[in-house]
Amino acid sequence: MNVISLFMRYQSDMKAVEQALLDVFGQEKTTLKESATHLLKAGGKRLRPMLALLGARFGNRQSSDVLNIAVPLELIHMATLVHDDVIDEARTRRGQLTVMAKWDARTAMYTGDFIFAHALRIACTIRNPQLHQILSLSIVHMCRGEFAQMRRFFDLNQPLIEYWRRIKRKTALLIAVSCQLGSMAAGADEVVSSLLYQIGYDIGMAFQIMDDLLDLTGTEKQIGKPPGNDLKQGNLTLPVLLALRMPNLRESLISGIAVIKETQSPSAIKQVIEIIKTSGTIETSREIAERVIARALSRIAQLPAQKERDDLIHLANFVINRSN
Repeated sequence: MNVISLFMRYQSDMKAVEQALLDVFGQEKTTLKESATHLLKAGGKRLRPMLALLGARFGNRQSSDVLNIAVPLELIHMATLVHDDVIDEARTRRGQLTVMAKWDARTAMYTGDFIFAHALRIACTIRNPQLHQILSLSIVHMCRGEFAQMRRFFDLNQPLIEYWRRIKRKTALLIAVSCQLGSMAAGADEVVSSLLYQIGYDIGMAFQIMDDLLDLTGTEKQIGKPPGNDLKQGNLTLPVLLALRMPNLRESLISGIAVIKETQSPSAIKQVIEIIKTSGTIETSREIAERVIARALSRIAQLPAQKERDDLIHLANFVINRSN
């Protein structure tokens, strides 16, 4: 089964999510609503609500609480993207102008807050304090991850452990709780919900590693933004950090990254990318992501034997083989 076939199995549920996302901001006709729906209409994988729906099938997926957690999870993700684009001064996202580029930075910041507030408005309809505690703590850690990333921009001597902490907080946690909270909202067994969290965590870690690789190896058409954007902003990802530990490459990388920091030169970005591509660290990073996915697959095997277990296997394989 390919990922398209997988999403087709959840088509009716995903249609309900998509309609709910469109209905979130009501009938008001304001710039704030227009900016908030701008990214929504650009599309996206909808991975987080998809995982919530999948997790819910290990419980009572008919519960109305499932939709009321799937939608906020996507809104929280969207809010962080709008804010990220301001920090990164990004012009494009998903092949479209960012909110910041189409309007301005201030509008984008308020738009992100607006989207986030609506996520909380919907989530609070669920009467489960534990669910809210998990979600709110995850958001706290996401903010810490984003702040830690900003503080490490162009830090050539950062330890690898900082990279692992960063991607755990900024990406893996929300994907992990998407699996967990979807199942909790559907009243699944606590052991199953905990296992789904661990599976989602592994999928999220691998997802971010692959995302970082695509920023170096993908085309603008594939990834919806210019390649090398991480380097441009000084976000040194796994293959770059591994290459910086290679004595024969360190000096040339330090020189090239210094030029990027000073000039934002596209040719300097391209030159550093070429050094990384010949270093072997892209392949090493992919091998690490594959090991993380292998751990996820071993955990998936512990889930109850039902179709959704196979769906998680296909989704995990999609993450490691994605091209956008």
